[in-house]
This record gives sequence, structure tokens and C-alpha cells, in this order.
Amino acid sequence: MKQITIISGKGGTGKTTIASNFIKLASNHIAVDCDVDASNLHIMFEPELRKKEEFIGGAVARVTGDCINCGKCEEACRFDAISGSKTDIKIDLIRCEGCGVCEYVCPVSAIELESDCQGNYFVSDIGYCTLVHARLKPGAENSGLLITRIRNLAEDLAINNGNDLILIDGAPGIGCPVISSLAGVDYALIITEPTVSGISDFKRVYEVAKFLDIKAFVCVNKYDLNVENTEKIEDFCLKNDIRLAGRIPYDDRVPLYLSNRKFITEDAESGAGREIINLWKTLSPYLKTS
Repeated sequence: MKQITIISGKGGTGKTTIASNFIKLASNHIAVDCDVDASNLHIMFEPELRKKEEFIGGAVARVTGDCINCGKCEEACRFDAISGSKTDIKIDLIRCEGCGVCEYVCPVSAIELESDCQGNYFVSDIGYCTLVHARLKPGAENSGLLITRIRNLAEDLAINNGNDLILIDGAPGIGCPVISSLAGVDYALIITEPTVSGISDFKRVYEVAKFLDIKAFVCVNKYDLNVENTEKIEDFCLKNDIRLAGRIPYDDRVPLYLSNRKFITEDAESGAGREIINLWKTLSPYLKTS
């Protein structure tokens, strides 16, 4: 079984658009949406929910005993999560980081840390394959832990079902969610664009993949919007021995297809659609298990 994560150093590069078309083009695979803070891969499909589970993440403070309104917890909380402790105590669960200081300083043990449901994760049938995805509650922490949870679930399903490939739509950026999206995969496909910020973020996310010792491929989306910047990306790839797997032209039909939940690879007249198919053909030999 092979695993490939599609990543980008920033949002809006076309990562999820390419991932959704790959799901349609691939066979005997499972898909994972690791952007748990803003999950949207399922929108392209009509998912039939098969399983829903609560994600129990870190703990939060709750008043479970008789408060004497001494105010010590409010004074000690560095996250300003506690208010009204001298009159009517209130704990802001969004601000609370579960550090436990309030529980420690409370003289009457009126505050305790309790496990908190921080989101949900799902297993859905999207027609082309099984999709494992999740939704973290707004302001909740532990996105990396939730990503690890759904990736482990996807691996178990792939083993039980005899799937050859796991396609992962990674989180944008270079933080903890991206590291959790990349850890242990065989390949990374970095989607970038020929802008100043796009080049900068591409280089940063490449360093993350390099640090994790993951072979990276690069695809420049909307390459023809700035040919000079595209050449800078290509030069960087050449100097660092990175395989440039594709160049996708700008195509104003892509957003039209997306708004109708259709795949641009179905349009024979679309230059973007043809290049996404060529990109998949370039990567396919690396994703075969035998």
C-alpha cells in the first residue's frame, strides 16, 4: 500500500481541486481529507455517511464543586479563561487551554479538568472510494491529533479492504496539521503557484517534506500567469533535484466546474483538465504497489 499527500505552503493554490480529480482518476484507493479545520473535499461529492465518531481531545476546566468565590483561579489563569470568580464564576471553554492551574490553586477542589469533545470524524462513501474526513470545532485544539486519528483509521480500512493506495488531501501551511498529514507517507505532491508568496511558501513546505525524508514532486498551478516566477520555481527544483511533475495552465472554466460540483478532467477542451490527467499519469508509476 502506497500513500501520497497533496500539500501546499498556503491556501488557495488548487490543492483540493487536484486532489478531488485524482480521486476520480484513481482506482482501488481510499481518500483522506486532513484539512480538519476547514474540511471541504467532501463538497465535491455526494457523501453517504457510514460512520460518525466523536473526537475526544484535550481537557478543559469545569466547575464541579461548591465554589467559595475566592478569586484565586481567575488570578492564576494566564489565558483569561475565567471571569466572575468573586461573584459568579464563568469559564470560557474556547479560551481554556486545559493547563490545570485553576484546579491546582483551588482551595476547595471546586474545579476539575474533564475530557472535551473537540469535533467529529466520519467515514463516507463518495462513489469513487471511501472518504475519511473530520471536522474540528471552531477554536478547538489538537488538529494534529485528530489528523493522526483519521489517518490511522484510513490505514486500517485500506488493509481490511485490500486497497493499494491512500490519497491524502493535506492541510495548508507548514504547521502541526501539515506534519501530521505528511508523517509516514511515501510521497508528497506540492502544489504551488507563480506568485511571490506562493514561491516562498512552496520552499518552506518543501523543507518540511525534506526534513521528514519524503520524496517530493512539484506541480505549478496557473503557471502561465507569471512565466518568470514559474521559471524561478523550475530553477529551484532543478538545483534541489526535485521532480517537476506538472504545469497546469490558468483555465477560467475550473471555477465554473467547481461551482457545479463537476470535474474539470471531464472537459476534453480544458487545458487544465488535460494537464491534471497528465500529472496523474506521471505520478501513477510511483504509486503502484508491485
